[in-house]
Amino acid sequence: MQYAGPLTKEPGLTNEWMNRPAIISGCPPGLEYLTQLDKVKVEQLVSLIEAFSGFERNNKYVLRNANNEQFLYAFEDTDTCMRICCGNQRGFKFHIVDNLKQEVMVISREFKCCAGCCWCAGCCMCCSFEVTVEAPPGNLIGTIQQKGSFWKANYDILDETGNVILKIEGPCCIWDGPCCPCDNEFKLLTSDGMAQIGNIAKEYAGFTKECCTMADKFSISFPMDLSVKAKGTLIGALLLIDFMFFEQSENGEG
Repeated sequence: MQYAGPLTKEPGLTNEWMNRPAIISGCPPGLEYLTQLDKVKVEQLVSLIEAFSGFERNNKYVLRNANNEQFLYAFEDTDTCMRICCGNQRGFKFHIVDNLKQEVMVISREFKCCAGCCWCAGCCMCCSFEVTVEAPPGNLIGTIQQKGSFWKANYDILDETGNVILKIEGPCCIWDGPCCPCDNEFKLLTSDGMAQIGNIAKEYAGFTKECCTMADKFSISFPMDLSVKAKGTLIGALLLIDFMFFEQSENGEG
């Protein structure tokens, strides 16, 4: 799907866009950027209405490379009732578009009323969150599944055939807020969980942003030669982690 007109100043609030690489055989259209990256910076855009009213808005994120050049933009498409009633537990759908407003990915999570608790996630699928990533829309490239744990958050990253290709392990404790100037690291592990090859980190956004908004800053680090589909799936993993651990205070769910 293509949205009318190219992006210029909005929505990423920057004119510094990464040059789009040439088409690569076997690479989902629009994800060619990821073949050149080993780090992605993700920043949630500030909503002034949300900051001053507490009214939950659809989330929006800007994706940049290590040189702060924007290459993708993600916006949530969730109805008002779901956002207000379910808060960060809500089901969601994110559309990921490039500078030309060409939709390159769709990231979705179905609503599950009993999901979220890491203790129960290993019991059955209805108790664990699952996020699917499609690129282009309609073509599954990966899935993120929450796994059961009595301590740290754990996730499996699955490819399009359902095989586990990576794992994510969360920190012992989540420290978040204006008075916690530290990063929270979620380790990116090999499929056997034996070696760390990268991470997803929630970075301290500064006292004012942390105090007044839920506009978070993240980064994803991974090997340069990781498959582009796995890199795209990790963007979905970041969104799941954000919703589960860093979108709570606003909704009174901490």
